[in-house]
Parts: sequence; structure tokens; C-alpha cells
Amino acid sequence: MVKTTTAAVRILAVWFLVLTSVSTAIEPVEQLQQWLQQNPLSDELLADLQKQPFATESLTSEQATAASQLLWKARVEFLRSTRQAEVDARQLVIGDLKMPFWYRSFGDAPATGRRLFISMHGGGGAPPAVNDQQYENQKRLYQPEEGIYLVPRAATDTWNLWHQGHIDQFFDRLITDMVIFENVDPDRVYIMGYSAGGDGVYQLAPRMADRLAAAAMMAGHPNEARPEGLRNIGFTLHMGADDSAYNRNGVAAEWGKKLAELQKADPTGYVHEVTLHPNRGHWMNLQDKVAVPWMSKFQRTPWPKKIVWIQDDVVHPRFYWLSADPAAAKAGDEVVAEVTEGVIQISRCTPEKLTLLLHDDVVSLDKPVTVVLPNGVRQDYPVSRTLRTLAACLQDRNDPRGMASGLLELTVLR
Repeated sequence: MVKTTTAAVRILAVWFLVLTSVSTAIEPVEQLQQWLQQNPLSDELLADLQKQPFATESLTSEQATAASQLLWKARVEFLRSTRQAEVDARQLVIGDLKMPFWYRSFGDAPATGRRLFISMHGGGGAPPAVNDQQYENQKRLYQPEEGIYLVPRAATDTWNLWHQGHIDQFFDRLITDMVIFENVDPDRVYIMGYSAGGDGVYQLAPRMADRLAAAAMMAGHPNEARPEGLRNIGFTLHMGADDSAYNRNGVAAEWGKKLAELQKADPTGYVHEVTLHPNRGHWMNLQDKVAVPWMSKFQRTPWPKKIVWIQDDVVHPRFYWLSADPAAAKAGDEVVAEVTEGVIQISRCTPEKLTLLLHDDVVSLDKPVTVVLPNGVRQDYPVSRTLRTLAACLQDRNDPRGMASGLLELTVLR
């Protein structure tokens, strides 16, 4: 009888340790849930959350998923209350700049959420009335089978309507608003544009590729833009074969060759379609509308296995799961990173500092993360999933599929 009692006590002790372990393991998520009940998830509160002691505790993969869902739900509630007015007014305001926008819904919404097509008008360095007319014209150009077709009115009337730095901020806000208020799937966002709007696509698609599934350029000119950042999205280019002003047709053909060369060297990336329409000038008589169903086939990969990041003159602090200090970043900075058999290989990195924003869809965080630097140095790093990293990512970008749970800061040796 004594032996049986001793055994029973031992069993109870083991179960107590198991239950205590489970309770401790889920505690950060439970604390987050309690904390969120008392706090609207504003930018200030997201920053405060990162200072909470429980935000630094290590999470399992399942806990990180549950926490990201809780954070996004709370964030949506806050953003709905603060952004309803701008959606109702159909106008965004950032500083002294205003961007009116118009949109229309087509087709039935899929269970996963609607597609979003952001369509940029032409015009440029012209009186406001000219750009207003182009804005109105863009509303009638394209009709997707399904999705939100949204036309913004450029915030300025300068020649570079669509590739100034404020455009990235406006479009980031537009995407978030449509995700929240119109049930847009954040993995099915597309940009397109005609003439000056096409100029914008050339510039914006490579530097905003991590927010996009695909892009379509119509009758524009790239200026100094480069195509390397397009690796993980679909990109289609339409040009009148006779559109010789500013050598648009010649440059379009050159981009076609560049994209073909990039895809040949990297067959799993750079999916593209380039069409120069015969006997067409600057106006293609809507032959370019085939770009809409072509784009619709694509879905964003928020955590790709390979990234090619080249900073534009409008620098970004983040591109997919790579991050750099915007104060130190400059045009032309380049990073090439790839995950092969669970190892992160950074084959090129011109910045001295680089941060990896890690997610289990990129590489498992249940074991040390192996990184190989450009100089061949290979090292293992333990990386913890934490609420702090999830909250920081959400504070920087309102993207439900873009919250990393682990963070690794690297100094890149030459």
C-alpha cells in the first residue's frame, strides 16, 4: 500500500510539472489577451506593448500564430475607429498633401477576400485641370472580373506624379484601408498605370514588391528604375510599338530583354510578359486591358525563399524579411538573400548592418538559425519568437501576413 501511494504521488507530481509547464508556456499570450482588453492598439500602445515584461518571453510557433491573430484583430478595431472618416470622404491626407480616390467593386467576393487593383492616371507636369481629366478617364479604362478597382488622384501636378516618396506612404495606407473596410485580401494587391501612371509602375513595383502580387505597366518610361526587385511578383509591360516619344518603345523592349535575362539566370523568379502592340502609338485602344486578367492569377508570397533588394532613391526600411536602417540606407544599396535547406545564405550585402525579420515560413525558429555571410563566414544564432518583435512589425506596417516573430541583427563583414 505504501508503494502504491508513493507511485501515485510521483505520478501526481509529474502531472503537476506538466500542467505548470503548459500554464507557463501560454502565459505570454494570455497576458497579451488581458492587456489588449484594456488598451486600444494605437501606435503609442504598440510601442508600450514592446516594453512589457511578458513581451520578451519566448513563444512557440503556435503561440506566435495565436498572438499575431490577437494583435491584428485589436489593430483592426483601432484602425476602423480612426480611419472611417477618410474612407467615407474618399481622401487621404498626409502632412500638407491630399490624395482623393475613387473605387468600384466588381464581381462576387471570394471567401479569402477581394482583389485590389490600384490604377494610376496619366498627365504629369500640367495644370490641375489636365490631371483631373486624366483621373476621370482612368476610372473608365479597366474592369476586373472580380475585385476593387481603385483610382487615386495624384497628390501633386508635377511631372513625377507617381514616384515621389509620399506615394509609397499613400499606397501603404490605401492598401490597409481596403483590407479593413472592403475585405481585400492583402496577398492579392496589384498596381497598374497608364503613361505617367506607367512611369509610376516602373518605379513603385520594384520598391513596393513586398506588398504586391503583380503589376502592369502601360505606356510609361522607367527613368532610372531597375527591375531586379521584381523577382517575387508578376510583372507585365504593354507598349504601343510605335510609341517613340522619349524612346518609350525602345526602353520597353530593353526591359523585356533584362527581365528575360534575369529569369534565365533565376528560373523560379521574374515571371513576366512583355507586349509591344503593333501599329499602336501612345494610345493602345485598350488592347492592354488583357493585363488585368493576367495579373489576377498571381498571389503574393509574403515570406519568399529568395529576395533581391535594391534601394531606390526613395529608400525603404523593409523589404520582405530584410530590414535596414533608413537613416543609413542610400540609393543603390543591394542585398541578395536566399534560404536553401534551412540555411540563410546572404550572397551580397552592401549595407554594413542588416536585420533579418524571421518567420517560421522562412526558416524554422525551433533550432538555431544558420546564416552564411558574403565572406563565407557561417554561424548559428539562437532566435526567439517574441511578442515584442510581432508588435514592432505591426507598428511599422499594418500587414496581417507580414508580422515576423523573430529578429536577428547582423553586422556584415567584408
